Amino acid sequence: MLHTLLLSLSLAVFWLLNSGHNTGLILSLGAASIAFVVYVAHRMDVVDHESQPVHLTLKLPGYYVWLIKEIILANLQVVKHIWLGSKSISPSFVTITTSQKTEIGKIIYANSITLTPGTVSVDLDGDKILVHALLRESAEDLEAGEMDRRVTELED
Repeated sequence: MLHTLLLSLSLAVFWLLNSGHNTGLILSLGAASIAFVVYVAHRMDVVDHESQPVHLTLKLPGYYVWLIKEIILANLQVVKHIWLGSKSISPSFVTITTSQKTEIGKIIYANSITLTPGTVSVDLDGDKILVHALLRESAEDLEAGEMDRRVTELED
């Protein structure tokens, strides 16, 4: 029930921010639209702890700040190696073991790897992620486990 209520609230805020209108007719049509969408989502059984990860809400901003810093650093590293030429690039595949307990935690980890330039999550199978890294040192950073640890902290 909490997830349904939060979905309704999120849709209402999103609708109000995008609408810019506050006449009675428009507000009632918006409320009817939101009620219909929530009803359909509830009937489809897609409103749950994974579609509405409320437990991550307070920890996400800190994780985003750290991830943006990592993305910027990885961009600089990739640009440096592009300027140095193809001899400085050492592509490799590595299999990373995840420590996350939930599916959403594993997905956040795999997506964070892909968002970081120079690394791509190729396959997620159980608690293993196959990663292609443009640079061997990027693969070693992943194997060191800093990102895995931060995503696990986010999940707890």
